[in-house]
Amino acid sequence: MAKAKLSRLKEIEKDIYSLFAEVASFLGYSEIHGRIVAALLVKGGKASLQEIAKETGYSPSMISLSLDFLEFFEIIKKVKRAGDRKLYIELQGDLVEALRKVFVSRLERSLSNTLKKFESYRRELKGNKQEEALKILKAIEVLEEEIKRLKKFMALIK
Repeated sequence: MAKAKLSRLKEIEKDIYSLFAEVASFLGYSEIHGRIVAALLVKGGKASLQEIAKETGYSPSMISLSLDFLEFFEIIKKVKRAGDRKLYIELQGDLVEALRKVFVSRLERSLSNTLKKFESYRRELKGNKQEEALKILKAIEVLEEEIKRLKKFMALIK
């Protein structure tokens, strides 16, 4: 009976890892980032690089590469302990705030790229009097206005 309960707990842990991987993927980032955060949460906010690798199924080198991203967004911090060669990782700060930063950053980059692309299309179509070109230019105008509205919304989220 105890073995069945332990097995069920492991299933739940793995499901949590998958759910966080899905969130990371939704934000346009690698699933590994979500799995690392989930593993840290399950481990009480602190774990060694090797423990995270074991829990997530990723190699220590893959985990190590992904930690820089999480550290940049202040989701985790890397910690060395005196007399210990292992690298430890700790959750840092407010997880929701960190996820908000990631979301805002990703969306701002996407909006900026879209506006640049629209500008290049506008230059390319400048002077073109064909009906289809005029329709495309009108669509670009409408979409630019929608993006401006979205940017106002983003300012509120910030």
